[in-house]
Amino acid sequence: MAPPRNVVKIAIQMPGAIPQLIQLDQAKPLAAVLKEVCSAWNLNDPQHYALQYADGHRKYITENNRSEIKNGSILSLSIAPDKEAERLLNALQSGNQEVKREALSRLALLAPDLTFAGEVISRDGLQRLGAIIEDGDDLGEVLAHGLRAFSELMEHGVVSWETLSNNFVKKVVSYVNMNLMDASVPQLALGLLESLALSSPPLGQLVKQEVPLERLLVHLQVVNQPLQTKAMALLTALLQNASIADRQTMLDYLGRRNLRQFIYKNIIHSPTPLGDEMAHHLYVLQALMLGLLEPRMRTPLDPYNQEQREQLQALRQAAFEMDGESQGSGLSADRRRSLCAREFRKLGFSNSNPAQDLEQAPPGLLALDNMLYFSSHAPNAYSRFVLENSSREDRHECPFARSSIQLTLLLCELLRIGEPCSETAQDFSPMFFGQDNSFQELFCVCIQLLNKTWKEMRATQEDFDKVMQVVREQLTRTLALKPTSLELFRTKVNTLSYSEVLKLRQTERMHQEGTMARPILELRERLKPELLGLIRQQRLLRLCEGTLFRKISSRRRQDKVWFCCLSPNHKMLQYGDVEEGATQPSPDSLPDKLPVAEMRALLLGKDCPHVREKGSGKQNKDICELAFSVSYDAGEEEAYLNFIAPSKREFCLWTDGLSALLGGAMGSEQTRMELELLLAMETKLRLLELENVPIPDQPPPVPPPPTNYNFCYDCSIAEP
Repeated sequence: MAPPRNVVKIAIQMPGAIPQLIQLDQAKPLAAVLKEVCSAWNLNDPQHYALQYADGHRKYITENNRSEIKNGSILSLSIAPDKEAERLLNALQSGNQEVKREALSRLALLAPDLTFAGEVISRDGLQRLGAIIEDGDDLGEVLAHGLRAFSELMEHGVVSWETLSNNFVKKVVSYVNMNLMDASVPQLALGLLESLALSSPPLGQLVKQEVPLERLLVHLQVVNQPLQTKAMALLTALLQNASIADRQTMLDYLGRRNLRQFIYKNIIHSPTPLGDEMAHHLYVLQALMLGLLEPRMRTPLDPYNQEQREQLQALRQAAFEMDGESQGSGLSADRRRSLCAREFRKLGFSNSNPAQDLEQAPPGLLALDNMLYFSSHAPNAYSRFVLENSSREDRHECPFARSSIQLTLLLCELLRIGEPCSETAQDFSPMFFGQDNSFQELFCVCIQLLNKTWKEMRATQEDFDKVMQVVREQLTRTLALKPTSLELFRTKVNTLSYSEVLKLRQTERMHQEGTMARPILELRERLKPELLGLIRQQRLLRLCEGTLFRKISSRRRQDKVWFCCLSPNHKMLQYGDVEEGATQPSPDSLPDKLPVAEMRALLLGKDCPHVREKGSGKQNKDICELAFSVSYDAGEEEAYLNFIAPSKREFCLWTDGLSALLGGAMGSEQTRMELELLLAMETKLRLLELENVPIPDQPPPVPPPPTNYNFCYDCSIAEP
């Protein structure tokens, strides 16, 4: 019989005694439970004892947390937290360093427990620990245990960090600035200062004044990874508390001290795996570095600002310097303004006054900064982008300025510029530590990617949003791979072409629909022959209906029409000339016939004899894409029946049908699309009864056969 729901089976142990196995009734007061446990071991004064978890954090059991006890838990009987706190605090007054060290070690071990911490704090334990830290008589284990215990007690939030004195903070700072043999002391001091800086802005300013950035760089360059992590934690805490101007100054100094290069070479690419805490601090540092762009991102262009107007003109002149200066040298002011407006239009601005395009914030002036950076640091790519698109007249031009504005907005969104830092995130991008001006350099790569994708999609102005959606997907997928350098990012994102994006979308859609599971793939393979037979039947029926084809004369004039069809018994191709505009003739009226048995091969495109003639050009290319021929035996010579399909669809239908007649595979794109459609429909129909039932990737294992088959039951024997 199962025990009641409010009863749990646990074990209680005590050094030197046989463990007790009891059923703990959660409705019974904890004092009564302790009394029974102490009685079983013949212990007096049960109020001096408490229950603790025997392993892990060794948390005390109280009336508030007793519901967390699970079946099978192992508890230990120990001294009550108030008695233990009083004992340890009294030991701190001992003149024996070993006794003091043991007491501090025990304090640091139990301090994470809220119940014990409350007892210590209520007995002025923080003041006693603070005195030990300020005295600093022992710079070894005693101080290390004291710092750890003090930090753990403060983390409970019972006492405000604001209550700490400046002298105490300066003393802890001194442990960071010292060159100590025991690395645990500066490590713990750094952790304490980080918590203090994040919790108390006034004391955080004091820490910023007392801890030189140069000293933090020294700690970052040691081989000790925990010390590196704590130094990085304090650095990010100081940067978070600083104003935008101070943060810029601090990061500029760290940049001159090659912090980025050191992080990239010695932390990110360290042989030791990167810890979760360090990954979080690198994420915060990256967010703070990119956050310096936020003021520019949120500032719209001011049309009355002389510097910003000059920047726009510099952008225009970098693209049209030769044309604009030579044409506008002798023009009036109105004519010159008209010329500038036209060039800004060619540059890709939506308005003749470019200031109107940059009034949106975000991306604000950050978009202008990116365009100027691209024009000055990649002038050849910039000129090629602008001139290539501004000279097109087929509505396929990619607008540079509009693309840059939207791309900057997209990058700000993907990189979460302007958003507060997450307290747990670890998704930093290593490439931002491998490159100066990383955001601007990333923009230069992405704007060229956008132009490449635009051409692959053969996009027009109406397709602008679609192109941006594809670019968003390209960037999102590539950033998720966390490339370690900008060059690696460039390589990966450029291999992710528009066609690759479409394939990935199709694959993901099939995975979501469950069509990529192994049983489904096996089902599709079984269905393929039947569905290919259905497509073959449709192709032959289409050939039986017949099609009007045009003949191409030697002058490439399509001036004659002829009709061809397959006989109903699929043994003969019947064809003949017809008059222009005449109705479709009946098969019996066609004079020429070609037995299917005499057909030898199907030729496509350039292999056809009627397109091997000299000449090139758009018309010849179009004809080549629609041309096919059937070779057959005409006596001792090989003859050809030449076709020019009226459309790509007819080309696919006829080449598939003729391939089927010749016993070959139907390999047209139309067949592939129709087969995929039929497979999807048929698979869904077969799986209708399994809707919302998960399909395993592997079949369930077949159990082994029984050892014997003597399991026949005689139903004639009545049970007693």
